[in-house]
Amino acid sequence: MSSVIVSLLHNVTRKLLTVPSVLLRRGTAKDAELLVLRHENAVLRRQRPDQSATSSPTGSGLPPCPR
Repeated sequence: MSSVIVSLLHNVTRKLLTVPSVLLRRGTAKDAELLVLRHENAVLRRQRPDQSATSSPTGSGLPPCPR
């Protein structure tokens, strides 16, 4: 039972310590993260060419919303 409590406290502490780090990051770190996410997105698009963004009228690769 005590190992469960210790594990829970550890996870809560980790979550609480990551909040300030996210809020206090500099703009360059945020820009770098966006660059990495865009690269990952491009790689995933290349792996699934059947679902290209050009096939949809919205350009998002998603089907159009019903109106």
